[in-house]
Formats: sequence, C-alpha cells, structure tokens
Amino acid sequence: MTLKISKLSKRFNNNWIFRDISLEVQKGEILGIISENSHGKTTLLKLIHGSETANSGEISFNGKDLTATKERGFTFTNNQNSKGWKSIFASNDSQLSESQKQIEIVDRQIETANSVLLLDNPFSNLDQFQKAKLVEKLKSVVKEKQLTVILTTNCQEEAFTTCDKIAVLFNGYLSQIASPREIYENPETVAVARALGRCNLIVSRRITFNNEPDLEFQTLVGDHRIRIDKIEKSVVGAITNNVSLAIRPEHISISFGASFPEDNLLKAEIAEIEYQGATTRIKLNANGLILEALVLRLVGLNIGDACMVGLPRDRILVLKD
Repeated sequence: MTLKISKLSKRFNNNWIFRDISLEVQKGEILGIISENSHGKTTLLKLIHGSETANSGEISFNGKDLTATKERGFTFTNNQNSKGWKSIFASNDSQLSESQKQIEIVDRQIETANSVLLLDNPFSNLDQFQKAKLVEKLKSVVKEKQLTVILTTNCQEEAFTTCDKIAVLFNGYLSQIASPREIYENPETVAVARALGRCNLIVSRRITFNNEPDLEFQTLVGDHRIRIDKIEKSVVGAITNNVSLAIRPEHISISFGASFPEDNLLKAEIAEIEYQGATTRIKLNANGLILEALVLRLVGLNIGDACMVGLPRDRILVLKD
C-alpha cells in the first residue's frame, strides 16, 4: 500500500501555503515532515486526511484516486499545541496531566489505526522518557500492522529517532526528501542544513576556475582560503557568485600542533566552551569567522587559547540557497 501525493498546492485567499508538494510513503514506513512553525505542516496533513480541500494536486492510496473523496478512512491526530487535543476522556479522568492525556490519545490512535496514520507534532510537551516509550511503541506497531505514517515535527532529534525518511518543508516547497542519515550528511540547501542539526555555514566566493584540479574559495569573513573536493559545475555556480560552504561541528578538528596536511588549517582562538554532557561544544574565532566544533572529551582546552582548526576538504559541502 502506497500513499502518493502529487503536485499538491494550497492557498488561503492570495497567500500560497505551499505549492507542488509531491511525495510517496510505503506501508510499514514513517515519513517525518520537518519545518519551522507556521510553514504549513498541519495544513498538509489536513489535506491528506480530507478535512481540508486542496487548490490543486492529487492524492491516491494503494492505486486508488482519493482526491475528490473527503472520507478517506485515515486516522488523524491534530496537536498544534497542548490545547489542540480534542478531549476524549470522561470526567473522572480530569486529574490526568496534559502530557498524560496526550500519551493516551496518541497511544489510542496508534492502536486503532488500520491503514494511514497522520500525527501532527505528536511528541510535543512530553519529556524524553515519555517520548522514547511512545516512539518505541509507534515503530513497533507500524511494522507489525504495516501502517503508512506521516508525522510532523519541528524537532530534528524526533525526526532522526522516529522516521525512515525525512522531508524538509521550507518557504512553501519540499526542499529535500531522504533517509535521516543521507539528509543530515548531504543536505542540498542552506534551509535543509539548518533544519537538521547545527551546521557551520561559511559564505565564500570561488577563486579558481572549473578546469583546475582543485576548487578553492575565499571566505567573506576572515579572508581565509578553503579548498574542497571537486564537485559538479551546477552546484558551484558562476565564479562571481557567493556560495555557502557547510561543515558539521563534529567534522571540525582542533589541534595545538601538527595536523593532517589535507585539512584546511585556520588559526583560531577558543571563544566559548559549552559542556553538554556526552559532548562539548566549542566556539572558535578565526579572524572574525565564527565556527563551532563538537568534541567528545574536553582535554586541555581553555577560553582564550590559540589553536589550529582543521576543516577536512572531503567534509565540506557547497549548498544552494
């Protein structure tokens, strides 16, 4: 059973909420739609459910066109905020907390769904232990009953731990759809990189031509030269254009001596140290260019120390705006 959305568009008056949304979700699969608030996630679920009508596009399930059908039999739980849950409890349940009510509702919807389950921000207001338990049950039931699931979230951690695929919704369009690992390690745009975890975005200008063996960029802030692995011309763009280079914090190395020669080495100063339990976030100032690094152990690092920062060329991406 496949849920297929093709070129779905919705507007309110003259304001387009989103345009030309196309995606497919297979049975036994969970697709997470992630975006900032008020970017149309809830509206998209309502269109798929049939409680709102699209301006254009098609919706089909298991090969059957359901575009003109309002009662589709899909299970939809709407949770835009804690007050958005419809109360399904008797008066003697009034002592339950909001989070307990939320867990009961989502749990019931998971149990009773029989084909397509649409969950709107289902884990908001839950602590990490409540969330982990509910996610475990959702994934188990989805595989057992072979449900087709779409859930929305604005939390990248929820998307990574819950979903088989992630779709990033930005400015009314789906920017990218891929597995959690693929979309994290290879974001195609600045919006996708920002939506899925912390990322160093370095505005730069290319200073080498396409026919040269290596590509070299000069940063607009800090005046650093950074070399990257050869990539397609269409991604790089014109030599006169600014581009965003991206590298995740965990891929940046910090050293006080020799480093790998293939790394782009920048002189920097440690500006901030933020202990985060299993990891520590380090903010670095490289002649005005602010970078973030993520390390597992904090050894011999102090605010104000001078160091060398390595940006491995095979870890640097060129992103589209």
